[in-house]
Amino acid sequence: MVNFAGLEFIFRFLPVFLIIYFIIPVKHRDIVLLIGSLVFYAMGDPYFAALLFVLIIVNYLIGKKIRKLSLGFAIHQWQKIKRKKLLITILSLDVAVLVIFKGLSTFVDSSLLPLGLSFYIFKMISYQVDLYQGEIWERTDLKSTALYFSLFPQVISGPIMRYSDGGSADRRTYSLEQFEDGLKYFVAGLGMKVLLADRLAILWKDLQMIGYQSISTPLAWLGAVGYSLQLYFDFWGYSLMSSGLMVMMGFEFIENFHHPYSSKSIGEFYRRWHITLGSFFRDYVYIPMGGSRCEKGRLILNLSLVWLLTGFWHGNGVNFIIWGAVLGLLIIFEKLLYGKILKKIPVLGNLYVILLIPLTWVVFAITDLKQLGIYFGRLFPFIGGPGIAVNTQDIIKYSQSFGGLIFVGILLCIPAVFEFLEKHKKNLVVVLLLAVIFWYSVYFMSSSSANPFMYLKF
Repeated sequence: MVNFAGLEFIFRFLPVFLIIYFIIPVKHRDIVLLIGSLVFYAMGDPYFAALLFVLIIVNYLIGKKIRKLSLGFAIHQWQKIKRKKLLITILSLDVAVLVIFKGLSTFVDSSLLPLGLSFYIFKMISYQVDLYQGEIWERTDLKSTALYFSLFPQVISGPIMRYSDGGSADRRTYSLEQFEDGLKYFVAGLGMKVLLADRLAILWKDLQMIGYQSISTPLAWLGAVGYSLQLYFDFWGYSLMSSGLMVMMGFEFIENFHHPYSSKSIGEFYRRWHITLGSFFRDYVYIPMGGSRCEKGRLILNLSLVWLLTGFWHGNGVNFIIWGAVLGLLIIFEKLLYGKILKKIPVLGNLYVILLIPLTWVVFAITDLKQLGIYFGRLFPFIGGPGIAVNTQDIIKYSQSFGGLIFVGILLCIPAVFEFLEKHKKNLVVVLLLAVIFWYSVYFMSSSSANPFMYLKF
């Protein structure tokens, strides 16, 4: 049921939850949302629901002590020391839990990774640091803190909302128009997931079954583009569905993607891609280490550490570390060498991003380094492999099967196209289009097994 793009969630859990949520008086809606979130998580991962519950209690109690020591006009030195010790203790505990379970899932059994662990741990870290720094002004209680950590639209794959972005039920806005907007975001995200990402996933699976050594260079490039779009629409689709659910319940929309493929540098791409994760690493890792306001050597060290951590967060395989290291290196080069040139010649920057990003996603996708080398040998036959002439007809077959999907995906990567649809979302034609997308998605979900979102594994 944890899959938003699943019939059980859409036709059972969600309608029942929303009916209860809206018939209950506003002052009690947080209780309904908290119970619904805990039930949602327990049904998706019953074995590790206890871990989430324990971490909620421990983080709340430590946070309560940190907040109590922060009150008053004059804070004594002993209070500052104790606050800092408490912060270090709880951050060490949260990070240790994340590292231990990621290690167990990698070296023992993948089923040992609790659902959504990375996302709710990052929320806990954010909460503790913001409390320590005085960024959370309102009074926190167990109900609001537990709700923030376990909020069901976000607990499995984000976005990583900050505590101050939530607000209690009586401060949210409720209207039929807002509910309709949230529903439209949800349906748009569902279509991206089911009709684009899941269909494009077949292309990548076919290439794996054929064997990378047996595909032609044109098909290898088509596969790289297809996988890039698959990952994008899988996670952008999830983010739209998540934010749509939040809007339906009275929260503000949280943007997690902002047309990354229109970027003019790799650095800009990752400021637009998974925005809440990027802002987490920026605010809680990069800036505390000194950020960009330091000498070149320190800047290189800061960027290198942040991107190695980003790679490790996505997975423990060597390919993820290589992926993070390559991106960090490219961003360092942009800051120190050719970033100004890319800004002066926007077209060059666009081409640079469009060429390099799919190549980095290939590194992200293939965990076996030998197979990764073979795939790059197919992408660039002059550096290895039997040459471009392997299976020259395969590109025709796969272009006919997936060319339309890739064309639609590329269209939706153009900001003007999506902004036009957003601007005219109340237009009857757009409403009817969304209705068709919804029922067409339901048809695909009912006739095939549900594919989990790709970011569930993180």
